[in-house]
Amino acid sequence: MNPGFAGTRTARLGRAALLTMIAGTVGGAAVLAGQALLARSRTYAQPDFGLALRSTTGRTEAPPLRLVLLGDSSALGVGVSRVEETVGGQLARLLAEGGPTGSRRVHLSSVGVSGSRSVDLDTQVARALLGPAPDVAVILIGANDVTTLRRPREAAAHLGAAVRRLLAADVEVVVGTCPDLGAVRAIAAPLRQITAWQGQRTARAQAEAVRRAGGTVVDIAAETGPVFRADAATLCADGFHPSGDGYRVWAHALLPAVSAAVMSATRH
Repeated sequence: MNPGFAGTRTARLGRAALLTMIAGTVGGAAVLAGQALLARSRTYAQPDFGLALRSTTGRTEAPPLRLVLLGDSSALGVGVSRVEETVGGQLARLLAEGGPTGSRRVHLSSVGVSGSRSVDLDTQVARALLGPAPDVAVILIGANDVTTLRRPREAAAHLGAAVRRLLAADVEVVVGTCPDLGAVRAIAAPLRQITAWQGQRTARAQAEAVRRAGGTVVDIAAETGPVFRADAATLCADGFHPSGDGYRVWAHALLPAVSAAVMSATRH
């Protein structure tokens, strides 16, 4: 073969491969940008101001327990219309009915704010510690850190600081890390897979930060992700926030750690 011809052919193939790669990259970026725009333009469930941020469940004569939720829309129960359907309401009912900790009268409150990121936890902790301190705090955070492209370790550092503040106030802390964002229907593939991967990175950083701070970690994605992927009914109509069934799945995943935290709190 003519060396010159071979060299020319190789160069042409190289240029063709480069142009294909560039076109693929540009095309892929355009697809992702379009999917991100579509996801942002969707109509999502909003906080239901009819939901009581404070409620009491259980027998009046049972030992009292103060349970507070901090975090994002999931700490409020966005996606459902009754407090009994929220993750906090379902946890409160499960604790009130008994189990390892015995029956309880549970005073439930939430200081979560829809759309919150980990950087916003500082204000929420201050609100949670106003008045009588809670016995147990459950923090649900991470999805908005992912969707707003926050660095996992930076977000996790804010979460760790919140855990340390609560523990210093003698509050037991359970953190549900970033849920499985690969299960949401509101984001199309391949953006959904990229979001899920970033969610996994965030969850790992969260778990490390919470353990270092002394809190308890529940890997929400690992514990409940397969259920959410298999059953569309675990999400509300917007395809992003959990439904009552989804919050029930989360509540049962959190219950063992929260029950252990309750037992710890009663020994203080």
